[in-house]
Amino acid sequence: NIFTNHTLDVNVRWLAVLYFKNGIDRYWRRVAPHALSEEEKTTLRAGLITNFNEPVNQIATQISVLIAKVARVDCPRQWPELIPTLLESVKVQDDLRQHRALLTFYHVTKTLASKRLAADRKLFYDLASGIYSFACSLWNHHTDTFLQQVCTGDEAAASNSLERTLLSLKVLRKLTVHGFVEPHWSVEVMGFLHAVFERLKQFLECSRSIRAENVCRDRLEKTIILFTKVLLDFLDQHPFSFTPLIQRSLEFAVSYVFTEAGEGIVFERFIVQCMNLIKMIVKNYAYKPSKNIEDSSPETLEAHKIKTAFFTYPTLMEICRRLVTHYFLLTKEELTMWEEDPEGFTVEESGGDSWKYSLRPCTEVLFIDIFHEYNQTLIPVLLEMVHSLQGSTNMEDTSAILIKDAVYNAVGLAAYELFDSVDFDQWFKNQLLAELQVSHNRYKPIRRRVIWLIGQWISVKFKSDLRPVLYEAICNLLQDQDLVSRIHLQSVLFFLNGCLPVDDFEFRTDQFLPYLESMFTLLFQLLQEVTQCDTKMHVLHVLSCVIERVNMQIRPYVGCLVQYLPLLWKQSEEHNMLRCAILTTLIHLVQGLGAESKNLYPFLLPVIQLSTDVSQPPHVYLLEDGLELWLVTLENSPCLTPELLRIFQNMSALLDLSSENLKNFFKIINAYIFLSSSEFLQMYAADLCQSFCELLKDITTEGQVQVLKVVENVLKVNPVLGPQMFQPLLPSIVRGIIDGERYPVVMSTYLGIMGRVLLQNARFFSLLLNQVACELGQELDQILGNIIEMWVDRMDNITQPERRKLSALALLSLLPSLNSVIQDKFCGIINISVEGLHDVMTEDPETGTYKDCMLMSHFEEPKATEDEEPPTEQDKRKKMLALKDPVHTVSLQQFIYEKLKAQQELLGEQGFQALMETVDTEIVAQLQEFLQGF
Repeated sequence: NIFTNHTLDVNVRWLAVLYFKNGIDRYWRRVAPHALSEEEKTTLRAGLITNFNEPVNQIATQISVLIAKVARVDCPRQWPELIPTLLESVKVQDDLRQHRALLTFYHVTKTLASKRLAADRKLFYDLASGIYSFACSLWNHHTDTFLQQVCTGDEAAASNSLERTLLSLKVLRKLTVHGFVEPHWSVEVMGFLHAVFERLKQFLECSRSIRAENVCRDRLEKTIILFTKVLLDFLDQHPFSFTPLIQRSLEFAVSYVFTEAGEGIVFERFIVQCMNLIKMIVKNYAYKPSKNIEDSSPETLEAHKIKTAFFTYPTLMEICRRLVTHYFLLTKEELTMWEEDPEGFTVEESGGDSWKYSLRPCTEVLFIDIFHEYNQTLIPVLLEMVHSLQGSTNMEDTSAILIKDAVYNAVGLAAYELFDSVDFDQWFKNQLLAELQVSHNRYKPIRRRVIWLIGQWISVKFKSDLRPVLYEAICNLLQDQDLVSRIHLQSVLFFLNGCLPVDDFEFRTDQFLPYLESMFTLLFQLLQEVTQCDTKMHVLHVLSCVIERVNMQIRPYVGCLVQYLPLLWKQSEEHNMLRCAILTTLIHLVQGLGAESKNLYPFLLPVIQLSTDVSQPPHVYLLEDGLELWLVTLENSPCLTPELLRIFQNMSALLDLSSENLKNFFKIINAYIFLSSSEFLQMYAADLCQSFCELLKDITTEGQVQVLKVVENVLKVNPVLGPQMFQPLLPSIVRGIIDGERYPVVMSTYLGIMGRVLLQNARFFSLLLNQVACELGQELDQILGNIIEMWVDRMDNITQPERRKLSALALLSLLPSLNSVIQDKFCGIINISVEGLHDVMTEDPETGTYKDCMLMSHFEEPKATEDEEPPTEQDKRKKMLALKDPVHTVSLQQFIYEKLKAQQELLGEQGFQALMETVDTEIVAQLQEFLQGF
């Protein structure tokens, strides 16, 4: 009642229609809470299609969308009259009613076409076949009317007709693309698609007479683009049905884009669409025969035959030449932008789907695809272009410089195809290196392009021996006065990104080190000079690559960067992506500085605090990198500071997130435990234990293991206090063992934890068994017997040698004993002990005796080779911890001997022999072999 009352204020009516539209999702479906009754919906549906006379365009659009939303739920079953009403309404003479009905018709068609369930698709197919003929005649009528009105010069009427042409074409696009299973069997559909080419030509010719200031111009270009979208969508959804249109599509697109036919009438967006049409035909997998022709379908062979017949040598040569010498050329606008806004020019739009919308990426992607598909034909064409450009270029001839830039661009894009045809090393030494050194201002496009070209080829074919020469050239470019104007920035960074990444196996640190100081200093100066976020991010990325590559050898040169980063962090408060780049740089800096990174803490720790605080809005962008920085800071920290300890307050809220970063959370917790378990646990153990108890209720198996590994590390580092601090968790672990936890990896961790408690804190183990016995209403000995029995039974779940040895040590620690339960399980304990011996004992080939390979006697700082990262402070802490761990300090062989001897002394010879007779003779024989010499 409100939005259909035209006497009310427009804003009030606008709000009313929005509320109605948004309410459909909430209240229209029968199963929705507080759903509308069928009577109410019937009344509302009738009211919606009574009048198509809304005078305000924005409200009319919202009403159309609203009707389409209802149609999605109710049409055609509960609302069969909608489509017939719309078809009648688009025929009326009243311009306003006709337009509003056509607008609604489009939105309804669009919505119904988007439904994906099989039953809904069937209904839409039926609808499309029923109204397709009418939709075609409607489109033809409005199109003819528009063309006549353009001829008579009636701009206002032509504009109205063009709007209706556009809407009816939008309807046909949805019906054609989504309304038929096999559209090539429909005469009307194929007739419409062939008509699209004729209409396109008419509209393109029409654009000659419609000037830019004409009210129709913008809408005319939209209609032309919509014609191309019909073809592109149809090709995408129905490649085999498109086969009869391949020849005509290629002829049309190539003639307008690569011949004089398009001069004066084509515009950028249209060129992009035509190139995309060619690209999709060239690259379409449906049109590529199998290597074994007999395996290919007749449709594929037919399409391939049409393609092959079209792409003759002259056609391919002309397309290649036009792409390179016309479309690859830097335009006047680009050159002007280079001069006026060098940084903006370097941030080229590339990657992702930019080729679908932007001319330069589109031309480059088309070139790559055509060159790949027809490389045998096109390689000689491109090589001829390269040979024609050998030697120096006249500095006064701007055209020749731009042609060379374009050809070099093509050689870079086709690097992989040209692998066997171009001796790039010779070309670099004989020509490209010299061109890098030409300092003339007009030659800067070539300097920029050459360094980009090397960046393209460096991972394809470039001798590592030539790299030092290249590093020197880069340093010279970074000192170039043009670069201060940020002219070569993009290319230099591209090269550095290309030759420094960690996965580049040709990189040799010794070649790079002589240039490290000058390159790092120059890059830092560049970082200070550039102003745009994107360029700062690029420079930071390259600095990070350099630091990552040379690691500790960066230490003498980072002072300036360390001083500058706090200022940059402050300036980038509104630019979270730049802050992410700073975090990445800090990660590599901390890794390079090692223990010296402690000097960065006044800046570093507040950055970590902000990045990992979920109450701060920036955490959405910074959290992932912030967590990694937090972790490497802990791993490289020589000691725990109060500030570093305080940051852990953020962890409680992070654990509540239960996000994809859970693994990193546990790595950070473990790092604190290794760094200073006593201080850390005294402050945070209670909160941590509570968080873990909550997590274990609702977490994946992998998550459970991560939680339990933290507890295991606590017990390893602090066997006395650890069990008390995590006491609330331990009874459930005992119950899990007794119940025979079904996941092997979880059971293995349970037994690892229980082994630590039993071996290193026997008193607490006894208290724990008492608690579980009370909870389950069983005797303590019964609980102990069940644990040992399950331990022996599930020993194979434990795969890590350290845990297997720990299990043997833990169960042996129960000896000597007079306890009947332990004596009853004696056989199982010996079995596990012998298994453990097999795991850890190695035979000395000279003496024939066995020794425990897990024993460590003293600390040796690992010497990292050039290919390995140096050990972190955490690596050293783990090594020191191992020197206190019974697994690495107690000989299993010696321990078994001592425990058996003690048991023998306790029981006497006869009693001990009776106990040993419960063990399998083969196991006893193996045990005796291991214990030779004792």
